[in-house]
Amino acid sequence: MDSNLTRRQARSFFLDSWRKFRQHRSLTPLEEVAVDWINEHPEFHQDLEKNQTIQEKDYSPEDGKINPFLHLSMHLSISEQVAMDNPPGIKSIYYELIRRTGSEHHAAHNIMDCLAEMIWTAQKQKSPLDFKKYSKSIQGLLKKEQSETSNAITH
Repeated sequence: MDSNLTRRQARSFFLDSWRKFRQHRSLTPLEEVAVDWINEHPEFHQDLEKNQTIQEKDYSPEDGKINPFLHLSMHLSISEQVAMDNPPGIKSIYYELIRRTGSEHHAAHNIMDCLAEMIWTAQKQKSPLDFKKYSKSIQGLLKKEQSETSNAITH
């Protein structure tokens, strides 16, 4: 997905992909990945079917509701990162997390936490994205997952 898309274009991509899927129309490979992630999130389906009203909706943390477009964009970004193995090592870490957790969705959400932290920090500090720190954070997931598993076994 092009990183220079406007908010409207990015949202239209997800809305159009979902509409095409529901109409049993053919999808591009990227639309297929987007629809796979949409299907993993049934809590977004009703909103995505509102099409026009959701297109301009602003989401704020105070609303207590997840922005489905941001969430799905992060899933799509992680899928592309894994496919390209960029940052280096993300592919093997992702598949190891799947092996350990038994869930692609859970593995993606672990990585998403690292991605969200990088974006949040850059916005807060008004600085560029720190991909080195992001890469280290992803690498730390295996140690974190291992530590949590060890603690669960001993307690």
